[in-house]
Formats: sequence, C-alpha cells, structure tokens
Amino acid sequence: MSVIGSIDRDTIVAIATPPGRGGIGILRCSGPLSLSIAEAILGKRPTARHAHLADFLDEQGRLIDQGIALYFPAPHSFTGEEVLELQGHGGPVVLDLLLQRALRLGARLARPGEFSERAFLNDKIDLLQAEAIADLIDSSSVAAARSALQSLQGEFSRQINQLVERLIRLRVYIEASIDFPDEELDLLADPQIGQQLLDVSNHFRAILSKAKDGQRLRDGMSVVIIGRPNAGKSSLLNQLAEHDRAIVTDIPGTTRDLLHEEITLQGVPLHLTDTAGLRQASDPIEQEGIRRARQQADQADCVLLLVDATADRSHWLEPIDADRNDPLWQRLTLVRNKIDLLDEVPKMTQEAFFAEGERSLTLPVIALSAKMAAGIDLLKQHLLERIQFRPSEEGGFLARRRHLDALLRAQALLEQGQRAFAATGQGELLAEDLREAQQQLDEITGRFGSEALLSRIFSSFCIGK
Repeated sequence: MSVIGSIDRDTIVAIATPPGRGGIGILRCSGPLSLSIAEAILGKRPTARHAHLADFLDEQGRLIDQGIALYFPAPHSFTGEEVLELQGHGGPVVLDLLLQRALRLGARLARPGEFSERAFLNDKIDLLQAEAIADLIDSSSVAAARSALQSLQGEFSRQINQLVERLIRLRVYIEASIDFPDEELDLLADPQIGQQLLDVSNHFRAILSKAKDGQRLRDGMSVVIIGRPNAGKSSLLNQLAEHDRAIVTDIPGTTRDLLHEEITLQGVPLHLTDTAGLRQASDPIEQEGIRRARQQADQADCVLLLVDATADRSHWLEPIDADRNDPLWQRLTLVRNKIDLLDEVPKMTQEAFFAEGERSLTLPVIALSAKMAAGIDLLKQHLLERIQFRPSEEGGFLARRRHLDALLRAQALLEQGQRAFAATGQGELLAEDLREAQQQLDEITGRFGSEALLSRIFSSFCIGK
C-alpha cells in the first residue's frame, strides 16, 4: 500500500483507559524503546506474547503497582512496532506514576489517535479500518456497534477494493487499445466494454446504497419540533424520549430555550430538539428563544410542525412564515396534536395546502395525541421513512460523510466518462475519467490522500488509540 505521511521512530506512551477511577487501568507504549522500558519497570525481560503477573517498579526499585504485563515484538503487534501494555489498577495516581516512569525512560506522550495512525502507516490496517475503531468507541446503539465492527474487520474495505479492481481491469483493456492502435480494436462496438461499464455502474449503486445506510446509522437525523405555544411540543418530546425531559404546563411560553434529547429508532440515532413556541413576543428572552427555534428548523433534517387539531386549518401553516419555494417545505411534516379532544383515531394522510389557484404543496400529515401517547408509533415509523433507513439482516458497515462524498465523486466521473465514450467512441477521455474515479476510491481507504486529511481524521481519536 502506498500511503501518505511518515512514521516517527520515537517511542510513544499513553494511558489507554478513560480518566477517573476504575478496576483496571492500562498504560500502552509503542516504539523501539518499548522493550527497554519493560525491562526497567518489570526488572526483567518479558517473554513475547506472554501475560506476566509482575511488579511495576520505580527507579529505586520501589513498588508502584502490581498487574499484568504484555510485550509484543515488531511487526506482530497492533501498530506493527514493539508494543508494551501494563494492566494495573485504575487509580489516576497509580497510572500517572507509571506514565511519568515511562516518560523518564525515553518515551513521549502520544497524540490523539497516534497508535491507530502508526498501525495505518505500517500497513496493519487501512484508513477505513482506522476510522472504524473510533466509530466503534463512539457507537450510540447496538446496530451501530455491529456495523462499526464489520468495518473494522474489513467489510467496507473489501467492497471498495473490489470496485477498484473492476476499474483497473477496465482501464487496462481501454488503455491497451489506445497504446496499440494497430490492433484496430473498435471499442464502441466491443460488447465487453459496455458490459463492464454496466457492471461497474451497478456495483457503484450497490455500495452507495449500503454506505448511505451506514452514514445514517452513524450520524442519524436531526428532528426539530416547532409550533405555537401550547401546541404540545414538550409533551411530544417526552413521549418520543419515553421520559419527562421537558417541563409541561398550561402556561404559554414555558419552553424558552432549546431542549435536546437523543433517542434511537431501530438502531438509528435521532437528535430531537424542542423549541420555544412561535408567536409575536415582547419579552427579549422569549424573542431569543424564537430566533433559535427558527435557526434550528433551517438546519434540521426533518421539521415537525405541531398544530392544535381543534384549531382552524387555515391557520396551521402560519408559524412557518416562509416563502413557498423555501426548501424547508421539503423537510416538513405537519403533526395534528390533541385528536383525543375530537375523538379521532391516529392516522397519516397527504394533504394539499395553499389557496385555490396557487401552486399547491402536498405535505405529510400525522394525527396523534401526545397526551394520550396515541399515534406515537406511527410518527416513529414516519421518521424512519424520512431518513430512508433500511435495516440489513446481512450486516452492513458504518460510513462517514467523506466516504459518501468520495463515492459520489467517483460515480460522477464514471458517468461522465460513459457519456463522452458514447458520444465519441474514443477511449482517451473514458480512461482519464476512470483513472480519476479510482483515485477518489483510493482516498477512501488511504491509498491516496493528503497529510492534512490524515491529520484531521486521527486527531479526532481519543488518546491511547
């Protein structure tokens, strides 16, 4: 693998367990001094890949702690370097004493993500697998954790590499015809080219579909609840969160600031926001809450406009106060709350709005009662449909925004090359677009990239990983 960046040859050390007190604390070293650090702290040379119950000693031979010592020689370790792990008691004082001891023996503090970065630079893992480590740690649901583990085991990388191999085979065939024109190959008439292009296009679509699901599983969807005061926004938030997160009263304007709550639906994280009631207000605090509500709505993936089902239909959309061409309408679901007062049953419909003679807008409308918890499951199903998430029994993989962007750029290059080839019958432009498409895919796995990209990715990791 050809990678960007160079490996520092010094030895790094970090506490690999979270701050605070715990049953176990781990100190991790990686680099050429790991073995000498082990000999100094343990008072003996450790056996490779063997768990030692050992005393951890300071410079004067005094006991710091007692625990398990593990030594992995290069290249048979996670980083591909000499690695030492000391597993002792999880007290911050004890761990700091061990850390200071390693630093005095020649190690330096590791940067965030530097252990994983070294594993990547030493070809132990690719960039997708490195990112999967951080995603596994940050998983907010069982489904996300399983998908992150799939990526860590190389499932996403395998599919990207298969697609790259398809592009390479196609490039070889096309470029051979360009380099050896005496063979008089008619590329346009060659059914092999068309079939291979079709196969690659289908492969792109399949991977993109899975990657989109993986990105939704990782990042979830932001849902903002807006509406007039006392429409039942806080009650709805509490029902979705399944606990009393927001204060509910009959006093208009109770909610003045944004309230955030995290839930999961079929493993997909939803970032819920309850907002101040939208109305004309003179109180400067309430005015600021209304401004923030509108700002959140503009940034949300999905906006739930809550209205009182007993109110006149002609006033339902008044809180929006947006141009009819505003993209907000595409993200809006109208929720008719308090249907228990009308003896209605929960249901979902599609309704047209705006005055006769004007271009109508069809919006999804859900009738429910937040107070009685009627129709909440219907709303949850609608939110899953909004995010277009399809749970896979085969097991998927997590994906990041950068992966999707690279896949979409590569797909666009492929389609561009196909159009040029169909119009001209010449292979040169197609070959160049295929080369650039491959470059975009290589950026996903880290075969091609920049130091700035790598720095940004690994700096988001926790220290000790």
